[in-house]
Amino acid sequence: MTDQSPPPAEYRIEDLAHISGTSVRTIRAYQDRGLLPKPERRGRANVYGDEHLERLRRTADLLDRGYTLASIKELLEAWDTGRGLGGVLGLVAEIDGPWSDEEAARITREELDAAFGGSPDEEALADAVELGVLERLPGSGDVFRVPSPRELAVAAELHSAGVPLTAISGHLRELRGQVEHIAARFLDFTTEYVFHPYLDHQPTEAEATEAAGLVRRLRPLAQQTVDAELARAMRTLATRYIHHHLGDISNVSSGGSGDSSGSSGGSSELSGPRAGQDAAPEPARSPNPHPTSADTGTSAPEADPAPAADAYTDADADATMIALPADAVRAVRDLVGQENVAAFITAAARREVHARTMDELAVRRTPPH
Repeated sequence: MTDQSPPPAEYRIEDLAHISGTSVRTIRAYQDRGLLPKPERRGRANVYGDEHLERLRRTADLLDRGYTLASIKELLEAWDTGRGLGGVLGLVAEIDGPWSDEEAARITREELDAAFGGSPDEEALADAVELGVLERLPGSGDVFRVPSPRELAVAAELHSAGVPLTAISGHLRELRGQVEHIAARFLDFTTEYVFHPYLDHQPTEAEATEAAGLVRRLRPLAQQTVDAELARAMRTLATRYIHHHLGDISNVSSGGSGDSSGSSGGSSELSGPRAGQDAAPEPARSPNPHPTSADTGTSAPEADPAPAADAYTDADADATMIALPADAVRAVRDLVGQENVAAFITAAARREVHARTMDELAVRRTPPH
């Protein structure tokens, strides 16, 4: 007894449209453009087969990947002439695949509200959906898909630290524009120097396979570069930021007047060991940072209203009252706690004096002949 293969499937145009998830109008338009082979004519009816269904599905897939109908026609013609699409579609799949090892998750509305303070916020939810941080699942009601659980976790952490949800959404919109600019620059860069030979003509099967391998190798480089540069920038800017809020530590450590007004219009006085008293003095500085008319032989300048200048003139005292800007003191307090403010500023001042002394000695060093 011999096995008989089932007869090939046959579809009317309405059936083909339903099975393929498209419309009769679209099928006819594809036929007119040459994207779909003509059906077999039987009497007064047109009959379509599985090859038509496969072609429709492949066309829809390429459209989803960003191809135009014109480029799809060229690819399908290459397929029809036996040149194959394996390499090209492999390249497409490599580019269109996930660019992160992060896996999507799901979250219920109840879990979402609990993660963001326990109170429902419809406006924030709409923002999250619009930004793609959350995706509504058809028919799931209160369950959402989370494409990036890490991104949602960052938002929850920022909110718990006191950042309003509207500010988080605004920040993400701004950040997304900047990151897309970085991605575009990286694509321009790699296209110019790596992928240009593959893109100035219809790639062969071998070329497409080779290009797909290059994409696989270079894919992690963009994120690695951004991670490294972001870490460098955060360290640089955070250091600069804390120095800004501490005021000019070098003025305090060397007895300068500094700025005791502060942006908030006030100052705080700290009592403790004189900053830098254990460090070597800077050779280039005068022992008296505020010379009088007797020192200079000139008329005395107007008195500096900053209290820090007068507070530091007693060179024999073991401890000195230093007036610092109130916002600087608040910044240090928020960073290290009230009980460690004086110790932190003293340590920072000593480190600054040491650094400047070492720089001065290095500059003054006579090169060997």
